[in-house]
Amino acid sequence: MSASRRSGTTDELGPDEPEQPDQPDRDGADLLAALLDGMDAALCAFDADGVVTHWNREAERILGWSAAEAVGRHGFAGWAVREADAEEVEGRLMSAMQAPGRQVHEFALLTKDGGRVLVRTQSAAVHGPDGKPAGVYCAFSEVHAQIDLERSIALSEALFEDASWGVVLVDADLRPAVVNAHAARALGIGRTAVLGRPLGELLAQGVEELESALTHVLAEGAPPAPAEIWVSVRTPEGEQRRCWRCGFVRLASPLAEEPVPLGVGWLFNDVTVAKQAEQEASLLRFRSNQLHRAARAAAECEDPAEAATIHLDFALAGFATTR
Repeated sequence: MSASRRSGTTDELGPDEPEQPDQPDRDGADLLAALLDGMDAALCAFDADGVVTHWNREAERILGWSAAEAVGRHGFAGWAVREADAEEVEGRLMSAMQAPGRQVHEFALLTKDGGRVLVRTQSAAVHGPDGKPAGVYCAFSEVHAQIDLERSIALSEALFEDASWGVVLVDADLRPAVVNAHAARALGIGRTAVLGRPLGELLAQGVEELESALTHVLAEGAPPAPAEIWVSVRTPEGEQRRCWRCGFVRLASPLAEEPVPLGVGWLFNDVTVAKQAEQEASLLRFRSNQLHRAARAAAECEDPAEAATIHLDFALAGFATTR
C-alpha cells in the first residue's frame, strides 16, 4: 500500500479457527490509500511521536522517496531534511498539534538523489477518538508550482476586474458564464444580467460569425490570429454597429487526465473608430483615383460632350460607393 502502513492482527488462532479478516477496515484502508494517492498535492502524516505514518505518490514524485522507504521513519532528519535543519523543521511541523487551524511554512527538503527542493507546507493536527491530538498531517507542494498557481489566479482575477478590454468566459453551450465590467459595458447590459443568455439576445447582427468562431475554437483550438467581427449591439438607445477585434482561447480542465473543454475565453477590443477611419481613407483614395482616371479619359476625347459623359462615368462610380 503506497499511502499508509497496513497493520495485521497478532492474535493466535487455534487450529480449527479460520482467520476472519476485518473486511470493513481493509476496505476503508484501501479507500483512504486511493484517495491519498489520487491527490494533486503531496501529503504525509506523523503520529504523536513524529513517526511517518502516511506518504502518498505525489510526495514520492517530488522527493523520490517511496512510501515503503518513508513510512516508519522517525521525522525527516538525515533523509528528507539536513541534520542541521531537522530540529527546526520538525518543531514547526509538530507544533501544529497544539495550534488551531492550519499552519503554513516554507522550508527546503532533500530529494532521494541529494538535491534540495523548496516547498510550502500546510499542516494541521489530527485528533483521535478522545478529541486529543494524535498526530499531524502535512500537505506540501513545490514553491514554484504554488507561485505559478497564485499567479494564474491573480491574472484571472485581474482580467475579470481591471482589464481595459472585454473578457468573456463562454461555456460549451456558447452562453456567457463570466464577463468583466468592460465587456458588460460593450454589450450594453449588466454583468449579472448577461450570464447564461444566448448571444442572439445580446447581438442583433454578427451572431452567426461569432458563434461559428467560438464553435471552431471548441473543436479545433485557438485561431492563429485575432479576428475582426462586425456586430450590432442591442442597447436601450437602439442598435449600435461596432467592430470588435477578437481573440479566442480554448479552456480545458487541468484536473482531467484528458483535455475536457470547459468553454472558450473570448477577449475583444472595440476598434470601430479605427476601422471607420480606415474605410473613409480607403474611400477617399478610391474617389481620388477615379477623378484622376476621369480627367485622363476626358482629355483623350475630341468631342466635349463625350468627354463630359466619360468624366461623369468615372467620377460618379467613386461617389456612388457606400460603406
